[in-house]
Amino acid sequence: MDWQWEPGLWWPFGLPKPCLHPVAWWQWCGRCPCWDCSRARGQELWMDWTCFRNALGKKPCAKQPEGSVTAMTVFFPLDTARLRLQVDENRKASSTPAILAEIIKEEGLLAPFRGWFPVICSLCCSNFVYFYCFHSLKATWLKGQRSTTGRDLIIGIAAGVVNVLVTTPLWVVNTRLKLQGAKFRNTDIHPTHYTGILDALVQIMQREGVSALWNGTFPSLLLVLNPAVQFMIYEGLKRQLRRGVPRELSSLEVFLIGAVAKAIATTATYPLQTVQSVLRFSQCRQQGDRSWLLGSLKSVVYLLSSRIRKHGIMGLFKGLEAKLLQTILTAALMFLLYEKIAAGTFHIMGVKRATVSR
Repeated sequence: MDWQWEPGLWWPFGLPKPCLHPVAWWQWCGRCPCWDCSRARGQELWMDWTCFRNALGKKPCAKQPEGSVTAMTVFFPLDTARLRLQVDENRKASSTPAILAEIIKEEGLLAPFRGWFPVICSLCCSNFVYFYCFHSLKATWLKGQRSTTGRDLIIGIAAGVVNVLVTTPLWVVNTRLKLQGAKFRNTDIHPTHYTGILDALVQIMQREGVSALWNGTFPSLLLVLNPAVQFMIYEGLKRQLRRGVPRELSSLEVFLIGAVAKAIATTATYPLQTVQSVLRFSQCRQQGDRSWLLGSLKSVVYLLSSRIRKHGIMGLFKGLEAKLLQTILTAALMFLLYEKIAAGTFHIMGVKRATVSR
């Protein structure tokens, strides 16, 4: 079943007539039933790069924040397991259920959800900053012209850089709050004592300096390229499926190659995510170089080489299982939520869901 618009219907509030192209929204034919993507009255609805990112689960839609909050809440324990394995080098890497069972046994039933509120606050702020910057840059650059995938990719990367620079202090704070009170196997880790987000910000500035709020910025900037890697892999897989037989991909095929592309991109950049978490928790000293870029690069290289020397190459991928589970399950949940929300919205707006025979 695909979404099809009932002929003759017009959107309320003076919006343009929806496209009649009978292809599901995630099949990316170049048109999208997202009425916020309209360019001008009477034109077709063209898909934004943000819609593509939403479909692959990289960023939740700004119009549906409840989806991202719900997904983060439901799979929050997986993120807790991932972070523990990344930061606590001496914790033995085992299956995700085993790690969560250990945490619950040692710290209580609610321990996997420790730090939930700061993370949700950071997520909402991050989404707002990203999408505000994205659409502002897009409006400034395009000035009414039709966008292209390449342009949207460049704008998305620029918006991601701004997002990293603005919201990194929040992610530093929530990383520490998530790990506060944890039973670490590594005795070199010093416990923290914060009462909340504001208290953590103040204590970090007083004890470590303002610059400590931007720990982990360099790997975060590198990780902005993750969507580009994902998009490249997705396009390659799509070409392979279409090779010799030009056709529209089914919904299942699109979902599967999107999930595979996301999994490969996540795996390829996971060592940087590990370094990012360690730097945010501030359990290593930054290199004392005058150049911020050189010092950050040395810190990243030192942490990667140290982890390899102690635990081998697989030490860089501790917690990857939990991360992949969270990523794939979040994408599936976002698809489900979209379907439910879209079905309810279309019902209210008087749009019919029709079966299209191919």
